[in-house]
Amino acid sequence: MIEIAKNDEFKISDLPGVGLATATKLQEGGYDNLMAIAVASPAELEEATGLGTAIVRKMINYARDKLKMGFQSGADLLERRSQVLRILTSSEALNKLMGGGFETGSIVEAFGEFGSGKTQIAHVLAVMVQKLDPGCYAVYIDTENTFRPERIEQLSKGAGLDPKDVLEHIKVARAYNSDHQMLLAEKVEDLMKEDKLRVRLLVVDSLTAHFRAEFIGRGTLAERQQKLNRHMHTLMRLADTNNICVFVTNQVMATPDVFFGDPTKAIGGHIVAHASTYRIYLRKGKKGCRVAKLIDSPHLPEGEAGFMVKEEGLEDI
Repeated sequence: MIEIAKNDEFKISDLPGVGLATATKLQEGGYDNLMAIAVASPAELEEATGLGTAIVRKMINYARDKLKMGFQSGADLLERRSQVLRILTSSEALNKLMGGGFETGSIVEAFGEFGSGKTQIAHVLAVMVQKLDPGCYAVYIDTENTFRPERIEQLSKGAGLDPKDVLEHIKVARAYNSDHQMLLAEKVEDLMKEDKLRVRLLVVDSLTAHFRAEFIGRGTLAERQQKLNRHMHTLMRLADTNNICVFVTNQVMATPDVFFGDPTKAIGGHIVAHASTYRIYLRKGKKGCRVAKLIDSPHLPEGEAGFMVKEEGLEDI
């Protein structure tokens, strides 16, 4: 996570080469603080302000210098890791698989076929984040009309929480296309700044449904991946700068050239895979159970956890 320096005295007009008109354009574009400018690309700021590359680079360098975004020691990073929170589920096996819970400050991708438990885990996390940090908010971007408040009520009762209070602390938005989905992700920062909400969880269910539907055929693959890459980097920035757990579900496809082993493959290719901090493959097991396999993590070993989806939550086998 990037630690944001105190900049209460900072004004957009303090940036080199920025006057009142340019400051207004930056604020309208969402670049209203040092961090937003420091992590923006020159092309993004050029588009927002109409300024030349040289001036834009001076603005970015100024913001980065103010925030001291240089090298740090491993000891400093280890100390910052102590700020990481872990959202627990009611399945001890799944918590253990994830190193003690679902980490804030990271992107967790869960992929699997329909009915494998992706949306169930998303609902569970939206409830259990309230036990981790009472009064915080979960944001749920729903692309496939899968969010169910009735399910939240069931899970809240199972967790010993007030269902009405939990539902009040979940902000849900239905995304109707990929552009709308990307816009909603960018609006999460507005919720935290303008509405003063303490967001600890962002769910995107599902990440690739609209991209898969809108970009059909090999001729559109490059454009789709570029767009998906921008979206993933927005989610990465949200997770890193605000200590949020970003949980994304992903669809799968079957690769016909695989004759041995599991032919299931996640949509989005290397773009999604590289941007995700943790990757979980979910599949249906015997007698109605679900199996979660951790296939990628920066520090945890590969492993599996079995659990059942019950009315009150997730239950160990």
